[in-house]
Amino acid sequence: MYAHGKTTDRILIRKLEESDVEFWKDFFIENPFLPYLGIDETKSPEQNAHEWIELQFKRYAEKRYGHHALVNKESGEFLGMSGLLTQTIEDKQEIEIGYSLLPKFWGKGYASEAAQFFRDFGFEHKNLDHIISVIDIRNTASQKVAVRNGMFIDRQIKYFDLDVYIYQVTKEEWKKLKV
Repeated sequence: MYAHGKTTDRILIRKLEESDVEFWKDFFIENPFLPYLGIDETKSPEQNAHEWIELQFKRYAEKRYGHHALVNKESGEFLGMSGLLTQTIEDKQEIEIGYSLLPKFWGKGYASEAAQFFRDFGFEHKNLDHIISVIDIRNTASQKVAVRNGMFIDRQIKYFDLDVYIYQVTKEEWKKLKV
């Protein structure tokens, strides 16, 4: 996988494995942000976790990037997922930085750390001219991560029946951040 084995200060990034379903199911338990992701809450946490991870395997197989597992380097705990995602936004193919953490790891800076890694990875290794993040307009926590990632609201659209902001950072803007 494109970022398998890479690290940040606190995070080991690796490809997802089928056994990660066991950890990921906790994301779907008492998570008030699920409506912001368009998650079918009538399914069990295990079903949702399995389908989410299977989607990543499909993305891997189709060479469409995909989420990677985020693992705490010190404790070995599964923190959540992040990665570059190929999305179709208003009939145009875009590369998105996606991030989702298990609730017990919210507010500790892991999402920002992972998002910044994938932003830099995208610009340094994938020759992208811009990168986006698609964020529900109600999800202020993810919006703060996008802003810390140097992104700005480009526009608001309807995406899978959700009102979302398209946050964006261009390569030129990113270069200014790196100075």
